[in-house]
Amino acid sequence: QQVQEDLNKQLFDNLVSFLRRSHSEFQEKTTEWTCRVKSREIPTAALVLGVNVTDHDLTFRSLSEVLQNNITPYIALLEAKDCPGIKNLMQKLMGQLMNCYVDVDSLEDEDYVQVSQNRIRCSMTSLTNWYETVTKKTDSETPSKKRTSSSRDWQSPPVVVIFKDMESFTTKVLQDFIVISSQHIRELPLVLIFGIATSPMIIHSLLPHSVSSLLCIELFQSLSCKEHLSTIIDKLLLTAQFPFKLGEKVLQVLINIFLYHDLSVQNFIKGFQLCIVEHFYSQPLSVLCCQPVDAKKRVNSLSHDQCENIRKLPSFRRYVESQVSEKQIALLTADNFLKEITQKLLEDLRVYHENYVSVLRCLHVFTSSLPKYPLGKQIRELHCACLENRVWETEEYESSLQLARMLNKSDLVTMLQQCVEIFVSSSGNEFDKTVEKLKEFLTQFQKLEAEAFQERDVSVSSQKELQKKTDLYHLQKTLLELKESRRSKKLTKFEMLRFEVVDYIDSLVRNYLVPADHKTLHEIAYFNTASVLRGHLNAAPRIALHTALNNPYCYLKNQALKSDGGRISNKAPDICIVYKLHLECGRLINLVDWLEAFSTVVMAVEGPNADAASSDQVDDIIHARFIRAVSELELLGFIKPSKRKTDHVARLTWGGC
Repeated sequence: QQVQEDLNKQLFDNLVSFLRRSHSEFQEKTTEWTCRVKSREIPTAALVLGVNVTDHDLTFRSLSEVLQNNITPYIALLEAKDCPGIKNLMQKLMGQLMNCYVDVDSLEDEDYVQVSQNRIRCSMTSLTNWYETVTKKTDSETPSKKRTSSSRDWQSPPVVVIFKDMESFTTKVLQDFIVISSQHIRELPLVLIFGIATSPMIIHSLLPHSVSSLLCIELFQSLSCKEHLSTIIDKLLLTAQFPFKLGEKVLQVLINIFLYHDLSVQNFIKGFQLCIVEHFYSQPLSVLCCQPVDAKKRVNSLSHDQCENIRKLPSFRRYVESQVSEKQIALLTADNFLKEITQKLLEDLRVYHENYVSVLRCLHVFTSSLPKYPLGKQIRELHCACLENRVWETEEYESSLQLARMLNKSDLVTMLQQCVEIFVSSSGNEFDKTVEKLKEFLTQFQKLEAEAFQERDVSVSSQKELQKKTDLYHLQKTLLELKESRRSKKLTKFEMLRFEVVDYIDSLVRNYLVPADHKTLHEIAYFNTASVLRGHLNAAPRIALHTALNNPYCYLKNQALKSDGGRISNKAPDICIVYKLHLECGRLINLVDWLEAFSTVVMAVEGPNADAASSDQVDDIIHARFIRAVSELELLGFIKPSKRKTDHVARLTWGGC
């Protein structure tokens, strides 16, 4: 939430500035508005937020808080689902502005809202009268205080109405509200904010020119959802502050859901939180995934069983196999020695994370400026490539190096300066020599620039001497020497230095961007079970429904619901009994036969000695239960009424799951 507020700060500042300008004439109250036409225009902010609708709610909440703190206390947020008509819209608007409860579903007095002991009619005139009363009351309470720019101290703060999902509002509701509001704009300083997910052209598509001309529209564009995601990944994953990390496959699942499903940063965060819960729940050694201060205490407090869990980790087994025989025996038998080695390995893993992030950012400086972006433009793409395998063995990396060896001097110097800043600000202690080496490259580039001026002067003088030679023999000899020198052209000092710089960056990549699954004990910090995450996030509703209805024990974990083979248990919920019976039927299901079968299954527990006096009452109850279960089955889409036979229903699903 803090990251998103920081990203939206510029947008919110622009909106605040727009609202301050909107009713400056109204605020001063020294002269009337410049002209009658302009007095009917409603200041309107068209806020384009993008198609990630699930993130809009947080944005509007933050915007509402900013406006309340800086501009006005009178803010109303309207949604299309609550405003099917102009009457409902006015009820919601006045209810929010007056801080009162409005029962939209009530049938009586639906044109009124209850404020204290009085009922106020829902109309723009009533809203205008209320606004005048409130502002006069505020003026009389603080007559001697000096006005400031805060929302509470404004003499006549504007009334802001936010339409959260403008595309979903009906055209007639918007038209009526705008026309009515424009007639009261002199008395009521109204400002509209349209939340737009698609394009600003939707305003002109929904509203005719006669209505849109009543709006003084200014366009505001938020950052794209992809930029939000890149910042989130940068702040949460590409940092040594948090020890928990995502594996390549898990991160790719979350990014694919983001790119191909909803473009929602909020859902990405929920998936990230799910990974945290799943990792710390399923991994017994996740207790060691903590800050370095706590890691030593937790390692020393490990039990023998936890030490055995460490020995079972695949990465630790590879580490043991690479040691000498004496050390192998100690690692597999002595718990105290194992704890000492575990502390060292965890510290190595922490240092690896710090160095990895710094070198990754440096490599991204080079790759993001190359044409065609062989390794991707965003740092998340480069991060996934480095996690997947040794990035220097890929064709994309080789093509990136070839393109980097053709960079001009100004771009290369700029990239080196950025890399120096990255390594200087890094928390790792291994990059002192790296910084010195990069600064040395920058110094050599400066020397080359000075030498270039001298060589330019020499070439000019040699051309003048060539022009002075009038003898044909000497002239021809000189031209042949120039031609031969061009054929056997050697690399210039700049080209040699450029190759040296690229080779040095390549050496950093090979040393520090080793994939995480090659590091010992990476299972403690990295969540790699992509199949579990995919099962949680990639829903398969038909399979889930079939499993729940066919085998309710799978979800309810009630021993009485365990079924033997294809037997239908009378302990199961009614909808499960009805569902299993409908699987035995054909395309059309006779409701009478279905009811009799349902009654037989349900009454199996009663036995033959049931009280005959209450049989009618029992039949009514069973009938009601059957009707409710069939209705639920129809709601889920398994059956539908049949027009061919009134006492039959048609089955809609076939085949197994």
